[in-house]
Amino acid sequence: MQNLLSSSLLNKNLKIKIYRTIILPVVLYGSETWSLTLRKERRLRLFENRALRRIFGPKRDEVAVKWRKLQNKELNDLYSSPNIVRVIKSRIMRWAEHVARMGERRVVLVVKPEGKGRPRHRWKDNIKMDFLKVGYGCMNWIEMAQVKEKWRSLVNVVMNLRIP
Repeated sequence: MQNLLSSSLLNKNLKIKIYRTIILPVVLYGSETWSLTLRKERRLRLFENRALRRIFGPKRDEVAVKWRKLQNKELNDLYSSPNIVRVIKSRIMRWAEHVARMGERRVVLVVKPEGKGRPRHRWKDNIKMDFLKVGYGCMNWIEMAQVKEKWRSLVNVVMNLRIP
């Protein structure tokens, strides 16, 4: 796919469609159950920026009269869709709604990570952290998920979080 994305024979809009319809679904498969760490977020953003740089190509710098790579801010301006981390966080929140409505069958919430050293973040810990970021830290997310309208508005807020 690298050659396809950097090909000069294809239109940039077509390359973006290929990225959204073929590459992103493969990368994001099962992302609803991921426990995102800062390292994983950085690696995902790095992957996305690398793919977008292939799609948009280099930029001609008129002052220095040479070609240069696009900066991250320029990539975000050119690519109008939400970044990959926002998409994953909204998918996690939508999946959390389903898990919260499962009742007693929610095995995901009961499992505790094992091992020595620093405790790992669990899936539900990430949901609580996202709740804190949007100002709902004192509320029980399982109870809030029972009301669809409130939950959908929360998913939209998480989707619009500023993620550097």
